[in-house]
Amino acid sequence: MASNRPAPEAPFVPSGHGTDTFGYDNHPTEEGPWEEWNPTAESLRPVRGRHRVAKQRGGLARSSTVLGVGVIAAVGAGGMASAQPGKAPVSISMPDLPNVGSLISGDEESEPEGSTTPLSGIAVAAAADTGEGTGTDGAGESLRARIMAQAEQQQAQVESKAAAEAVAAAEKQAAEAAAKAEKEAEEKAAAAKKKAEEEAAKKAEAERLAKLAKQYTLPTSSYTISSTFGQAGAYWSSGHHTGLDFAAPTGTLLKAVHGGTITSAGWDGSYGYKTVLTLDDGTELWYAHQSSISVSVGQKVTTGEVIGRVGATGNVTGAHLHLEVHPGGASGIDPMAWLQGKGLTP
Repeated sequence: MASNRPAPEAPFVPSGHGTDTFGYDNHPTEEGPWEEWNPTAESLRPVRGRHRVAKQRGGLARSSTVLGVGVIAAVGAGGMASAQPGKAPVSISMPDLPNVGSLISGDEESEPEGSTTPLSGIAVAAAADTGEGTGTDGAGESLRARIMAQAEQQQAQVESKAAAEAVAAAEKQAAEAAAKAEKEAEEKAAAAKKKAEEEAAKKAEAERLAKLAKQYTLPTSSYTISSTFGQAGAYWSSGHHTGLDFAAPTGTLLKAVHGGTITSAGWDGSYGYKTVLTLDDGTELWYAHQSSISVSVGQKVTTGEVIGRVGATGNVTGAHLHLEVHPGGASGIDPMAWLQGKGLTP
């Protein structure tokens, strides 16, 4: 480091007498006697004009301060650079400093020799060399980190929403499947119940018919059905058959289908010999074309009791029983269906 320049000494005052040539012992009025000159801050103020007196500017103190700031900045920069994990230590070099004499030369307008880089900028330069610190790279890295965090958050939200939608769709599909299965189970149960009810009803009807069959019987045996109810033909004056014909040999026994009362017995034109059995519910059974009658009007008969015999009287083409059924004494119905309703199969 350069040392400070020595201050100018006071003018020398000779102690003896000199010659006239040098003016010894002669003290011009415009000179002397000389005194020791001790400059102060006030006396060093520059004189306005062409000539100026050099002003001491506390060069050593100032240079020490500037040097201290530079060292602190450099050490701080080195500390910041080396504090980063995974980074190699950064070497810090001191810039060329102006000599002390130039700092205290007093010439305010002259530029100091050496580097013009401010010492306070060393830390920034060191941090910039490492790519970290307070520069644009640090801000960019921070912004990039924030953008990546936001992107990851948005991606997580999208994935969470997709997962929620998938769960909702699965739950909806499961609910629909469960509802469908429940509906199918209900339909199956209803069908099974209906089938069971039908079977139960059929069984009950069979039992009822079996019970009725014990109370009812067919009007004759060893027969053949020759004509049915409603059959059209010229043989009948009405144009259609009004009963059910059981063809059987003459003399075949005729029986009471059910218990009741004989309300008519005798000849009846085209019906020949006819017997009318009235049941307890008012239904009338007509037995026509008989060869003989075995009962009389007002007589009570039971199921299976003989009331006459098969014949060929009246308007016939052969021996047979013409049976008609008149519920409540009204128009006739199909004897086949009526007998089946009583558990009988003609």
